Amino acid sequence: MSELFERFDGGDVRDLIAEFPLAWVCAAAGGADHASLLPLLGEYDPEGRLTHLVGHMARRNPLYAALSSAPRALVLFNGPDGYVSPAQAGLDNWAPTWNFAQLRIEAEVTFEPDRTEEALDLLAARMDDGTGWGRTMLGPRYTGMLEAIVGFRAQVTRVAGKFKLGQDERPETLRSIVARHPDPVLVRWMRRFNEERI
Repeated sequence: MSELFERFDGGDVRDLIAEFPLAWVCAAAGGADHASLLPLLGEYDPEGRLTHLVGHMARRNPLYAALSSAPRALVLFNGPDGYVSPAQAGLDNWAPTWNFAQLRIEAEVTFEPDRTEEALDLLAARMDDGTGWGRTMLGPRYTGMLEAIVGFRAQVTRVAGKFKLGQDERPETLRSIVARHPDPVLVRWMRRFNEERI
């Protein structure tokens, strides 16, 4: 059954990262102090495969020191998730479950101080698209802020994931869950992974 939830493609990876960009970045060598939530953007090759993650972090973050000395990282993206009750399945004898989507990405991190502004601009353009906001609006504060952070690119070496979104349910149960579940984002992803069954 586990294999059923591990079937996904490059488009699924791209869309999950775009919709849920805040990820745990963990140093492969280190403890809890060497893990941080950071917003990341994906870079893709012409075939749509994820090649790099782009981000920035505070220089004072213990993760910066850890990855500077040992650049291997595990990056964890959590996509849509939610509890699914028997009431939503429409069956009293059905066991409740939790549906979710996640990516586990192994990567080699390279800090790029000269590209910190580029990393910031990419993130602001992606998240503030259409608002007209730009870093020049910060005025002199920007220089001080820029000195406190560093941009990075992480070369992706492995992508694994699990998309447990109702693929194991009978079509009639799945239709009931999709019709009754209150989370429209989770429902949209369930529909995506079960298009031919709903």
